[in-house]
Amino acid sequence: MNFLYKLEKKVGKYAIKNLPMYMLATYAIGYIVQLINPDVAYFLSLNPYAILHGQVWRLFSWVLIPPDSGNIIFTAIMLFFYFSISRTLEQTWGSFYFNVYIFMGLVFTVIGAFCMFGYSELFSADKIAFTDAYLQGMKGDALAFRGGSWYYAINSLLFSTYYVNMSIFLAYAATYPDMQVLIMFIIPVKVKYLGIIYSIILVLEAFGMGVIGLFVIGASLLNFVVFFIMTRKNFRITPKMRARQKDFKKRTAAAAQARQVAKHKCAICGRTAEEYPNLEFRFCSKCEGNYEFCQDHLFTHKHFKRDDK
Repeated sequence: MNFLYKLEKKVGKYAIKNLPMYMLATYAIGYIVQLINPDVAYFLSLNPYAILHGQVWRLFSWVLIPPDSGNIIFTAIMLFFYFSISRTLEQTWGSFYFNVYIFMGLVFTVIGAFCMFGYSELFSADKIAFTDAYLQGMKGDALAFRGGSWYYAINSLLFSTYYVNMSIFLAYAATYPDMQVLIMFIIPVKVKYLGIIYSIILVLEAFGMGVIGLFVIGASLLNFVVFFIMTRKNFRITPKMRARQKDFKKRTAAAAQARQVAKHKCAICGRTAEEYPNLEFRFCSKCEGNYEFCQDHLFTHKHFKRDDK
């Protein structure tokens, strides 16, 4: 049995419902904060050097750094798009699996940041020292606000929710490959082709950024690979089949509840097994119809006939 399936049985009830709405609210707060003071991103970013020097809030505050907002209209459209596909994935997978996917992406991003830190300390010590000294001489103080190192302050801004959003789109493309979206609101394109194009772009972008890009992009998208490997057996069925299964479970539960309400009720006195658990109930073979009687009226009742009014 799948590990996530077992985990869902134990802790699935604690999953955050409507997580896409909370994500959208987080982005909105991040945009407002950046609008008030753009430099605050240095204070919130996922800077492993600063975290190891006591600024532990950065382990969580970096999610407030939203994707780039060059144009407010374009940003609003993209946020609505990601919100829509996130809601669709949550409804298709269920809240638990969507929670696992998102938080797995966040955790892998944090791990990637510390892997970048370890690599930089081992192989880029001279570059770190030069960058810190050069920018300190140009820009002056306030280095503590930026985590104590210009090198890590700059690179830490690369870790944002942008690539987490990209992993959501890839998951949507893998779940609904034949769904169509309108490019520029005109050109219909299946999302599976967009998913392939974006994957190629991300790979090229990662290698173009160098080793740090591999840590930034690779870690943020690792959840896509790991999640679909872990759930490959669970998600072989299509979303339509999953919806039919969900509807069938609802109808079956409703029917079972209806049967339970009418179960073991005496046709003469009206007593039920729920009210009198010690009573025995039997059907009468001589009555025409579905009539059940308690032990006190099983042999003393008048037999029902279909012609009886």
